[in-house]
Amino acid sequence: MTDYPLPDEYAPYYFSYIRLVPKESDIRAFLTQQQGELEGFFRNIPSDKYDFRYQPEKWSLKEVLGHILDTERIMTYRALRIGRGDETPIEGFEQDGYIPTGGFANRSWENLLGEFSTVRASTLSLIQNMPDEGLLQLGIANGKPVSCRAVFYIIAGHALYHRQIIEEKYL
Repeated sequence: MTDYPLPDEYAPYYFSYIRLVPKESDIRAFLTQQQGELEGFFRNIPSDKYDFRYQPEKWSLKEVLGHILDTERIMTYRALRIGRGDETPIEGFEQDGYIPTGGFANRSWENLLGEFSTVRASTLSLIQNMPDEGLLQLGIANGKPVSCRAVFYIIAGHALYHRQIIEEKYL
């Protein structure tokens, strides 16, 4: 499935992520390609930057990567439920509460990169095996309608968004 999600498939807030994914992209192929690109990008970050914060109250680079991991896991869970036709509304989550309890600052960069590979492999397994009709399923997440397909675009765009922030403010 190569069709870009329509505006009625997601809350307007998510457009800031979805718009970062090229419109001509097949989301399955894009997420696969993005994994290698992001792994290469993360591996080339100098070790003196891992604990860097561009302002005292901002997340460290390790915490940003942890946030990407947590968000991808949560969004993939949403995609699974929606794609399987589960009509039960899915609650939202408060991202800021996950950082202090995630222990990311105490983990090695290699450990976090290994987890990224594992999480993305799980995401890829789900989308590669999701029937096209499952991608078109609509559900409710955080009180708003969202399609399974849009969730995968959000995952890809969210990672791109944070890569841009890392490039602009951390490196």
